[in-house]
Formats: sequence, structure tokens, C-alpha cells
Amino acid sequence: MSGAKKLVIVESPTKMKSIAQYLGEGYQVLSSVGHIRDLIEPKNLPAELKKGSLGKFSVDVEHGFEPYYVVSDAKKKTVAELKRALKDADELLLATDEDREGEAIAWHLLQELKPKVPVRRMVFHEITKDAIQKAKDNTRDLDTALVDAQETRRILDRLYGYEVSPVLWRKVGPGLSAGRVQSAATRLVVDRERERLAFVAASYWDLTGRFSSEESDTDPSFEARLVRLGGQRVATGRDFDDAGRLKSSAVVLDEAAAHALVSALRADGVSRTVSKVESKPYSRRPAAPFTTSTLQQEAARKLRLSARDTMRVAQSLYENGYITYMRTDSVALSQQAVSAARTQATKLYGPDSVPDKPRVYAGRSKNAQEAHEAIRPSGEVFRTPSELQSVLRGSEFKLYDLIWKRTVASQMADAKGQTATVTIEVGPTAADAAAALDAQPESSVKIGGTIAEFTASGTVITFRGFLAAYEEGHDEERNADDAPREAKLPPLKEGQSVALADLEAKGHETSPPPRYTEASLVKRLEELGIGRPSTFASIISTILDRGYVTQRGQALVPSWVAFSVVRLLEEHFGDLVEYDFTAEMEDDLDRIASGEADRVDWLNGFYFGSDTHRGLRQVVDNLGEIDAREINSISVAPGVTLRIGRYGPYLESVDPDAAPDAPPRRVNLPPDLAPDELTEAKARELIEAPVQGDRVLGENPANGKQGVVKDGRFGPYVTEIDPPADETVDTAPSTGSDAEAVDPATGEVLEAPKPKRGAKKPAAPKPRTASLFKSMQPEEIDLETALKLLDLPRVVGADPDSGEEITAQNGRYGPYLKKGSETRTLPTEDAIFEIDLAGALELLAQPKYGARRASSALKEFDNDPVSGKPVKVKDGRFGPYVTDGTTNATIPRAESVEDITFERAVELLQIKRDKGPAPKAKRSTRSTTKKPSATKASAKKSTA
Repeated sequence: MSGAKKLVIVESPTKMKSIAQYLGEGYQVLSSVGHIRDLIEPKNLPAELKKGSLGKFSVDVEHGFEPYYVVSDAKKKTVAELKRALKDADELLLATDEDREGEAIAWHLLQELKPKVPVRRMVFHEITKDAIQKAKDNTRDLDTALVDAQETRRILDRLYGYEVSPVLWRKVGPGLSAGRVQSAATRLVVDRERERLAFVAASYWDLTGRFSSEESDTDPSFEARLVRLGGQRVATGRDFDDAGRLKSSAVVLDEAAAHALVSALRADGVSRTVSKVESKPYSRRPAAPFTTSTLQQEAARKLRLSARDTMRVAQSLYENGYITYMRTDSVALSQQAVSAARTQATKLYGPDSVPDKPRVYAGRSKNAQEAHEAIRPSGEVFRTPSELQSVLRGSEFKLYDLIWKRTVASQMADAKGQTATVTIEVGPTAADAAAALDAQPESSVKIGGTIAEFTASGTVITFRGFLAAYEEGHDEERNADDAPREAKLPPLKEGQSVALADLEAKGHETSPPPRYTEASLVKRLEELGIGRPSTFASIISTILDRGYVTQRGQALVPSWVAFSVVRLLEEHFGDLVEYDFTAEMEDDLDRIASGEADRVDWLNGFYFGSDTHRGLRQVVDNLGEIDAREINSISVAPGVTLRIGRYGPYLESVDPDAAPDAPPRRVNLPPDLAPDELTEAKARELIEAPVQGDRVLGENPANGKQGVVKDGRFGPYVTEIDPPADETVDTAPSTGSDAEAVDPATGEVLEAPKPKRGAKKPAAPKPRTASLFKSMQPEEIDLETALKLLDLPRVVGADPDSGEEITAQNGRYGPYLKKGSETRTLPTEDAIFEIDLAGALELLAQPKYGARRASSALKEFDNDPVSGKPVKVKDGRFGPYVTDGTTNATIPRAESVEDITFERAVELLQIKRDKGPAPKAKRSTRSTTKKPSATKASAKKSTA
């Protein structure tokens, strides 16, 4: 065919542009923009399939777990373009990523496009000219075992979510979700908070002295710490368990003993002698090159990037050809990369900075897949950060700089030096010892006659090695006060006397286990074998977006709803949240990926059960009765229970002295109170706090009702109530218990007309209410302000042209003007009362969105590859969002506007398109209108 080209399909628009420049003439490169197909929502299945075994999951669980895939409406245009391009091609190259997801995308493309030309799989781990040329010349067939593993994962997640989530909706709250890995991650965070709740602090004291050596020519002083007393080790934070109990035979210094010891050791005549000087060589190896997990951890520590931000920035660096593939758990480097790193280290830091032999690293993570290299700068010669300063900006430059430093340092020599440890014995005289004993009668530690031993350590680096390029960060550790401190020591020798310049007693409390950060949670997930490099970022983003976890600085704090969800899963779906069980699933998926296990057999065992495993279906069918009230209750103190209600958590207290039918006291929890801060004392404080009652503001002269300010479920508001009944005695004559109507002319009692049968009593008019403005405080509201609020909407005037009434009012989204169907946003709430007719007419004459912040783009990008329209980031009522003028996608709470790139914007838009339009509310349960049925038939996997 004349003019035929080879069609190359990748999954990313940026990747498409990068690869196209290296392939040149004869190749056409197009992008699928991610997945083109996915499991259909069961509600959108064709009517004839909804009642069958497909109906619940869109997966035929009774016939080999065959999935029902469809092309989303948003991707139909993309698929049509790919099919048109394929007609003019003589060969199809599928160049999606080399991992399981990339293999699955390639398989879906193959199933949907049904090519009649030769098909080859083109894979590479970096986007450079040499790598692309090599991949073009060394293609392979599609790996159906990798596809099986990814498809099994997708079906597994659908079964898990669709079976377990409805239980959460019924027993905990609507809109919640469960997931195979997100539930395990949520449990990790909740378990850590449980440890903090149960933690009991232990107190201990220690002594720190400053000694000096007169024989030193440099700074003669150095700091040392008390380590032994009378031959027994002095307790530090590590000697206590989380219940505050001592778990060793160490001596615990209390305040009295510590101060008595200070007095004794400061006394005249006390000997202070260097008893031991030890010196040993110091050596430290560089850290291994980055994996996905360690990159996320280090970027969080040093750059304060979230896991999702790290992956988004790394994806951009990879697709633009700056680094190798960023989803990997391998720490190995290719021979080309080792050579590049050693050459660059030699050039920048000298020949001595590189060891004689290249370093070889082996991965230690559970379930590691060694399919890729470690993450490193791309190419045979690494580009230094300084060479890319004019090209890369912001987070991209910082992350590249981090990757470059780590890679080069990994092939450099060890840092070397000497570590010296000095022991100083300090002992009181017999007279001083007796005095010390008399001075501390209540102390449990007897000081008299004991020898106190202080130690000091100092490390001198004589050869920096890899430290010249890079030093790895560390997570926050417990009881950091106990950590050894490096200090520079003066020359000392055994038997030498030293002077005591200062001695200080310090009190300490043990620290609870630190909360997880994104970095430490990723590390723990990797250690347990939960998830994969490509999923860590999405796991954390999911539990943040679901509201199971919030961030307080860098720390991850679980919500009370997360406690209820985890408790329900632990008690009724125990296996599914067991860490080992979740990790074993990853092992099983690995065996499917390597062709050692069959996906259908494994799914049968997981869902229907096997000899060794109780299937998910059996668990759900035999749940029994779940007490929702019990699941959502946590005992805080005797008589005080925390409950998770429809509108949030609250405390419920029962007064034992109250009448049996007396209602319990209920108090809402402050929204910023972390779970571990709800101690018994705090709960009592909240329960016993005085109730802010209704405050009567005065009488409305227009109707005689009283204006009152109240505190309601949705915040403070004002309303009107009838005044209390007059207590004076009514002396008017009455002939019965009820008032009777009398004809004034005849004096006869008139018979009241009997009400018609079935007639309803007229409903009492509802009292007027109005919410306070955001700028108003309940205690500052007076009657005049309350009446103004109750009289809203305020009539500003009438339009002189049309005669239509113009009103100013406060709505769900803030203050606004209204004239007929026309509305305009007011600048402030106070403008509701202040704007006059002229100002209102001027505002209404402006374009509707002319003065609104949402109309101005915060960021602007190129055209979207699907719609062809420019992509913008805007600020709207519900926060920042991405739009192409047709589709709007909210930016997740865990992400910032500053870090949104074009690729991420396109991804968010595509995710929103794939979800389809939000379902419209049903107007009537009797509607007979039928939903249009899906027309896309299930694509069966070929056995080739």
C-alpha cells in the first residue's frame, strides 16, 4: 500500500510527542489517553443481562468470571480516530508501559481495534533516542499472563467493593467504600491511633554534664550523659513499654533523686576521672538507587511532596525523557547506568570518590518485581541538574535533582572516619554521700556511695565519600531525646582528670508511637507486601478523599468513621483486612503474572471458597445480624460513650442519678479534636461544659413575637417564638370549659358548625428563621440585626425599565441579587443591607460571570487531546477544578493548584468523562420510562 505507515499507540499525549521525535518518517504516533475500556456499571447493562449472573458485578461469576467491558462515551471519539489511522497502517506497534497495567491497556486496544495487520509489542524503560530505536528493533508478543494478572486484580477489586461497601452503607454511613488495599491501609492508620489512645506516658529523669579538659589546645569542653549509676544502667525512654511500665532492670531516676545526685556530684572533693577511651573505625554505605517506594518517602521528607504529587512529577519527567520508568521496585542499575554514574562521580568529586568495583544492589522488599531498573536519570550520560535549570522548573527540577544525586551517590565510595567513646567516672566522698541520702528521703534511688558513669561519643569523618553528593533523610523517631548525639571530643586519655563545668537534671516523658506520614505509610505498606509501586499513591489519595484519614501537617490522622469501618471489617470480614492475607493476594497475582496459576481457579477460590479459604460469597451470605449502634459506639469513660451519628461524632453521657426515662446528655465533638486527644478528662470537660441556651433578644414590635438566637445543627440562626402565656386570671364569664360564641343581638349561644368528616386542621404557620452571616457571632447579635435577617430577602427597588422587583438575599452559595430569573453575586454579605437601587442596576448590567473569580483561569494549558479545546484550571463554588469548557473535574483535596500539570489536568478530565454524567434524581417512583440499554457487547478474551 503506497504511503502506508507503522501506527504506534501509547497511553499518554506527552509520551506521544516525545517518542514521535525519535521515530521519524514512516511512523505515526497516537495516544489512547489511558484506558479505553473498563467494566460497565451494572445499572447500565442491557436489560436482558441485568437479571443474569452478570447483573450484580458486570462480571459473570458463574461462567469463568468473564468481564463485560465497554468503551466509555468519552473514549469513543479516541477509538474512532485510532481505527481510522489503523486503516492506513501496515503494522501496529503497541507501546504502552511495560508493567501489568500497560500490558492490559495494550490488550484492550487489541481487542477493540481488531487489527488485520501484524501486531507487535514495543517496550522500553526510558524515552531516549537509543532506547526507542532499540525497542523498535526488539519487539515481542503480548504477554497474556501479565494481562491475566491485571484483569484478575480489576475483577477482584470489583467483587470486593461491590460486596462489602453496601454493608458499610447500611451499618456505618452512606457513601462509604471498602477496597482490598485501601481497607488494609486504613486499618494501619487506625491501629496506630489505637496505640496512641492506649499509650500511658512514663516519666524519668537524666543528667547531662559539661566537662572540660585543660590539656586540650582547642575547645576543651564536651557534653556527656549519665548512663550508669552504681554499676546499673540508668533508664531511658526505650526501657518503658506503651503502658508506661518498666520492661528492663534499669534504674529509674525520679525528680528527687536526680536533683540530689546533681548536688552530690557537684560537691568539692568528688573525683572525675576518664576511666575508658575507645576508638573504632567508622564506615557508612550509600543508599541504594530509588524505587517507587523510596522515591515517595524521600520526596516527602525532603521536598514535602505527597505520594501522588511525587508520582505525577515523576511521570512528567519520564514522559519527557529525563528519567527512567518511575514504577519499579527494583534497585538494580544497568551496566550503562553504572558506568554513567561512576564517570560522573569521578569527574565531579575526584577519582578517590569511586570504589574499585561497581556496587551491586539487591532488593529486600516483600514481593519485589525485578522487571525494571531502579529510577535514575535517562541516557548513557546523565544530565546534571545545573544543565537542566533552564528547562525544568519547580517540583520537576527538585525531584530530578534528588534522583540524580541518589543515583550518582549509589556508585560512590563509603564515608569513613573514627568514632571515639569516652567514659567518665564521677564519685562522691563518704560524707557527701551521707548528706545526699539525707537530702532525698522520699526518692526510691539510693545515691550514697555510688559511682556515676557518664559517656560521650564523637565521630570525625576523615573521608566523605558519597556524602559529598547526597545523604538520605530519616523519618521522625520515638524518644528522640535518647538518640546518641555526635560531638567533637578533645584528645583524652585513660586516668586523666576532667573538670565539671555544668551539670543539669532534665525530666522526660516517653512518647507515643508517631502517627504515620505518607512516607512512613508507604514504607510500611511495602514492608508488609500490600499493594504495588504503581498503587501506593492512589491508596493514600483514596483514603484521604474518602475522609477516612485527614492530614495534620505531615501526620495522617484517622477519622472516627474510619474506626467504625475498620471495626466492622475486623469483626465480620476478618480475613479481608488481615495484613498477611492481603499480601498473600499479591503473591497469588504474581504467580498468575508468571503463568504459574490460573486466574479463573484463583477467582473461584477467592469468591466461592476452597478447602483452605472461606470465600467472600460465604462470608457475605452468613454475616448474621450486625448491631449498627454497637459498631458505631466507643466507650470513652464510665458512663460516657462516643457515638458516630449521621451528622458526625458526639458524646453521650448517662447520669446515674437521673430518672430512668431521662434523656442522655449529648455533646458534639470539636471537629479539630484528634481521636487520641479524647482522653477521659477531655470527655468529662466537654460533657460538663455549660450548655449555651437560647438567648431572647427582645420583642418584634410588628407582631409581638420574641426574637431568639439559637445554635442549630447547621450553625447559629435567629428565629421568632410566641411570648410566654400571661399568668393573670381571666374573669370573663364562661358557660363551659370551652369558649362559646354569643349572638350580640339576642344573647343566644350560637352552635359552632361541625367540621366536615376527614377535614384536616389547618397547619400552624412555621416560624421565620434566618442563618447568621459568616462574619456574625451569636453573642453579638442584637434585636435590630435579627429582624433585618428575618426580613430577608430585602427589596432593593424596582427596575425602572421592566418594573421587575430587585431583591438582595443570602443563599447557599453566598449573597446575591435577584431580578426575575437574573442573578448576580454580591461582593460581601453586608452588601445585602447596603446596596441601593443604582448599585444593583449597575451590577445587573454587568455580564453574569464578569466579576466572579471562577471566570478567571488560575492556569491555562494546551488543547485537550480528546475535546480539542483549551484546558484551564479555575476556582469555583466547590473549590478549584479543571475544565475544557465541556467537562469539569474537581481537583482532589490532597492536591494543590500549583502542582497541576497539563498531563494531570488531562488525566482528571478523562477520569470524569469515564465516570459519565451524574445520575438524575427520579421524579416519581411510578415512572415507566425505560433507561436506554447498553449496546456494547462484551469483548471476550482471545485464547491465542
